[in-house]
Amino acid sequence: MTLDQLPLGTPARIASVDWTTLVAEEAQRLRALGLDEGARVSLAYRGVFMGRDPLAVEIGRMTIALRRVHARAMTVEPILETSAA
Repeated sequence: MTLDQLPLGTPARIASVDWTTLVAEEAQRLRALGLDEGARVSLAYRGVFMGRDPLAVEIGRMTIALRRVHARAMTVEPILETSAA
């Protein structure tokens, strides 16, 4: 599943990023923000207009706006959280 398909509020780990689909400068900016393989993310919001851009992605204590085309380049794996009882 790609990041743009992740249900809102579901924690996930970025499994892979298809950097070849992104412009080099955009890819560099995303890496600088920590959006790379292994990062833990959560989708907080989807835009309401035509393309449903932007997406708000939580990574660590940051929330960043991300275009859907960038989120489609990222494959994520939902993280199953277990409560310690």
